[in-house]
Amino acid sequence: QVQLVESGGGLVQAGESLRLSCTASGSILSINTMGWYRQAPGKQRELVAIISRGGDSTNYADSVKGRFTISRGDAEYTVHLQMDRLKSEDTAVYYCSLVGVTTTAGFFSLPYWGKGTLVTVSS
Repeated sequence: QVQLVESGGGLVQAGESLRLSCTASGSILSINTMGWYRQAPGKQRELVAIISRGGDSTNYADSVKGRFTISRGDAEYTVHLQMDRLKSEDTAVYYCSLVGVTTTAGFFSLPYWGKGTLVTVSS
């Protein structure tokens, strides 16, 4: 079984920064892609950023390009999201996601999701 623990959310003012972290644990052998999604009130969940297994490939939503940076942590199966120059429209619950997870039970193509961490940006 795979567990995801997210941290780093909070309340900040527009223009400030936050750093989200997510650590996966369990009987994991490898993870193809780790990423962050967000869901604002009344809106659908959307991609924020994803990063490949080796960390050499990343993809960002247009709305966060140049402001957010996704990276793999030094600890195994950890991913960070550095969010700079935050805007009020970044307010949302941010979810960590794993895609293409191989565990001791086999390969799972469906994504794993964390419980989410709330980011609130006041203007």
